[in-house]
Amino acid sequence: MRCSWANSSKEMQQYHDTEWGKPNHNETYFFEMLTLEGAQAGLSWSTIINRRATYRLAYDNFDIDKVAHYTDAKRATLLQDKGIIRNRLKVDSSISNAKIIEEMHQNGEKFSDYIWNFVDNKPIINHYSDMNEMPAQTDLSQRISKDMKKRGFRFVGPTIIYSFLQAVGVINDHLDSCDFK
Repeated sequence: MRCSWANSSKEMQQYHDTEWGKPNHNETYFFEMLTLEGAQAGLSWSTIINRRATYRLAYDNFDIDKVAHYTDAKRATLLQDKGIIRNRLKVDSSISNAKIIEEMHQNGEKFSDYIWNFVDNKPIINHYSDMNEMPAQTDLSQRISKDMKKRGFRFVGPTIIYSFLQAVGVINDHLDSCDFK
């Protein structure tokens, strides 16, 4: 048994079964998920998952330092890449977010630690029997969103952040009936 949203494709099943809701602390993965969740705004997650390999190529495997130093020419290349979502605001936010994370690193702070500190390094495991019970945002995602915006992050509204928290395993929202909880 899987959460019903994961049954639309093999890619969605793979993501659900091996990543979603699983605690992670990898900086590159955190940046990848932040970028993909921002790209997903207004679209379906399957649209992004189906383009994930292309995103990895386009974004140098989400190497934070490389993305933080993208030139105007590289930005223009991204905006022409049909394999990703070619929204100027989303592309610009991914580059500026990489710069903020790089600055955190230069100051001895890990982005993943920053996020995990909001929950005292303990994942939140929710218990839902139906996908309709799952919120789009919570007080936690609102608090993190607000703090990230103060730091200059973009495309980090509370709904995007809630999805991001699920993606990196800070929140585990697998349904109680799911075999992958």
